[in-house]
Amino acid sequence: MNTGRIAELSRRGVVAVSGADAVPFLNNLFTSDVPAGPAAGAYGALLSPQGKVLFDFIAVNDGRRILIDLPRAAVADFVKRLGFYRLRAKVEIADISDDHIAVAAWGSEVAPILDGTVIADPRLAALGWRAIVPAGADMAPDYEEATEADYDAHRIALGIPEGGIDFAFGDAFPHDADMDQLGGVDFTKGCYIGQEVVSRMEHRGTARRRFVIVQGSAPLPAAGTTVTAGDRPVGTLGSHVDAAAIALIRLDRAKEAIDAQTPITASGTALTLTLPPWAKFGWPAGTAVSED
Repeated sequence: MNTGRIAELSRRGVVAVSGADAVPFLNNLFTSDVPAGPAAGAYGALLSPQGKVLFDFIAVNDGRRILIDLPRAAVADFVKRLGFYRLRAKVEIADISDDHIAVAAWGSEVAPILDGTVIADPRLAALGWRAIVPAGADMAPDYEEATEADYDAHRIALGIPEGGIDFAFGDAFPHDADMDQLGGVDFTKGCYIGQEVVSRMEHRGTARRRFVIVQGSAPLPAAGTTVTAGDRPVGTLGSHVDAAAIALIRLDRAKEAIDAQTPITASGTALTLTLPPWAKFGWPAGTAVSED
């Protein structure tokens, strides 16, 4: 029996980029290369010249065009930004959010059968599947229909941040959002906007902020609440479901607090911080940190 679950992501929009120059045009802008072949996807971002994430997204090649799944609230600004860079490129850029929806499916190794393009989530295999389908399309009959909140619980349990919810656009570097760990940055590709800053952070190992998994002693306050160690701020709470959350944390400050057994809290609620199981980064060198 298939134990998979599937949810429409109503907060996501879809932008279509088509034309002879679509792939090279986007590759000159994005932190990762968009797929040149059909039924493939990539996770990436469009950065400011200073290397901050302006938009993060999943790009899907449906065989005719590149479909970009991103926060619906950011679609108009994204389309405008792409238009600014288009110049003489042979591309067409369109907001198709009213006609297409993003879908997430998880809990099964069998891809959902949908009237659209289905890909393995490019960030992490455990996330499951991602799809872009026509609005009103039937959901996969062998999957249990779930809600966007159910998907968030799945995403949060894995420690996966989402731009516009867990961090403000224009305020975080790709390393802050763990994009370098989740396939969102290609360090071997050619130039793109903000590349020098991102490459410098990678080679110097200067990323100090990271998203980690949080467990609260009680239901947690709203995203954006300051995380403190004693009276010292160490980060910011992201999205949560009841007492489970993710948070953008200064690893060095959190490590000092853990070593000193200083309580880490958000609005008075005690927190336990854990590195995501997929993370290649660790706590700063020093006294070992218990993950119990």
